[in-house]
Amino acid sequence: MFGAFERKVAFRYLRARKGERFVSVIATFSLVGIALGVATLIIVMSVMNGFRQELLGRILGLNGHLGVYAAGPGGLRDYDDITARIRQLAGIDSAAPIVEGQVLLTSEAGGATGGLARGIRPEDLRARPLLAGNIRAGSLEAFQGEDAILIGTRLAQKLGVGIGDRVTLVSPQGRTTVIGTVPRLRAYTVVAMFEAGMNEYDSSYVFLPLPAAQIYFQMRDAASQIEVFVRDPDRVRQASREIVDALSPRPVRVLDWQASNSSFFAAVQVERNVMFLILTLIIIVAAFNIVSSLIMLVKDKGRDIAILRTMGATRGAVMRVFLICGTSIGVLGTGIGFALGLVFCLNIESIRQALQALTGTQLFSPEVYFLTRLPAVVNPHEVAQVVLMGLGLSLLATLYPSWRAARTDPVEALRNE
Repeated sequence: MFGAFERKVAFRYLRARKGERFVSVIATFSLVGIALGVATLIIVMSVMNGFRQELLGRILGLNGHLGVYAAGPGGLRDYDDITARIRQLAGIDSAAPIVEGQVLLTSEAGGATGGLARGIRPEDLRARPLLAGNIRAGSLEAFQGEDAILIGTRLAQKLGVGIGDRVTLVSPQGRTTVIGTVPRLRAYTVVAMFEAGMNEYDSSYVFLPLPAAQIYFQMRDAASQIEVFVRDPDRVRQASREIVDALSPRPVRVLDWQASNSSFFAAVQVERNVMFLILTLIIIVAAFNIVSSLIMLVKDKGRDIAILRTMGATRGAVMRVFLICGTSIGVLGTGIGFALGLVFCLNIESIRQALQALTGTQLFSPEVYFLTRLPAVVNPHEVAQVVLMGLGLSLLATLYPSWRAARTDPVEALRNE
C-alpha cells in the first residue's frame, strides 16, 4: 500500500529539524494524548468489569442465586421436604433452609450496631467457600449447639470482641406481656470470625446454627426461606419456574438475584457506559491534535510538496506521505496506551497500595466501594474495541490534511515561496 519512497519522506518529516520544533511538539502531544486516552479507557473498563464481577461473586456467594419464600406469614413449615424436592431438580447446585431477622448487636465492651442474623445448618455453612474459606480466627468446628455465633471481622472491631467473648442479640420483635412489649435478648459466644471481602457482610452479618436461630426468632418448626444455588447464575429465571412447578400446588414465592439486585447492577452498568463515553473524548481530542499538527506540517512543507510534484510525484503519493505521518502517530500512541493499560491493570492493587503509602490517604474505602481490594478484569473484546477505535480515529484525523496536501498546486506554492 505504501511504497518505500512515501515511507522515507514521511519519517523524514516526523523528525523535526531546527525551526520545525513547534510542529514536532504538537505531534508529540497528540501521541501522548492518544496513549493516555487508550490506556485510561482500558483501565477504567477493566476496573468496572472487575467491580461488577467481584460484587456479583460476593453477593451470590453469600446470599444465594434465588430464595424460596412462603406465600403467607409464618414461614416455610415443611422446609425439609421442600429442600429435598429442590435439590432433585436439574441445574440445582445446592439448597439450604435459612432463618433470618434484623437484630441489634451489643457487647460487654460497650459496642452496639445493627445487623442481620442468619440461622444455617453447620454442614451447609461449611459448603460455602466464601465463608468457610475465609475464616480469620476461631474454627467452624465449634459452630454448633445453641450458644455459638459466627461474626465478621469488621463487626468484631466495631463491638470490640474476640474469640470467646459474648455478643448479645436484641430483637425488635419482642414478647408481649401485661406491661407491654419486652425485647428478646440472648447472649452468644463468638466461636469464629470471617472476612468475606465485602464491607457490608463483614460489618453487619452474623450466623447462628439453625436450631439456635429458630429458638431465638420463635420459629421452632419453620424456616424463613430456602436459599438455592444454581450451576448457571444467568439462568435463574428458568430455575425459578422449575421450582414453582415442582412445588405445586404448594404456594411459594421465588425471588432471584436479578430481581433483588436489579437496580444496583443497572446503576453499575449505566456508570460504566457513561465512563466509556466520557473517556472516549480524550482520544477524540488527541485525534483533533493530529489534524492540527498535520495541517501545520502541510503548511510548513508547501515548498517541499511543490518540488516533489514537479519531480513527478503523484497526488496519491503526496497523500500517502501525510497519511503515513498521521497514522504513525496514531499507531504508536495506541500501542503505547495498550501496553500501559495492560501493565497498569495487572499491577493495579500494588499501585494502589504504593500510592496509599506515599500519600498517607485511603484511596479505595471499603465503606464506600463495598470491596476491600481494587479489582480489574481485562476483557479481550473490549480491549480490541478500544484499540480499533484509537486506530480508526487516528486514520480519520489524517484524511483531510492529507487530501489538502495532495491538492496543493505546485505553481502557486512555489510562487508564494
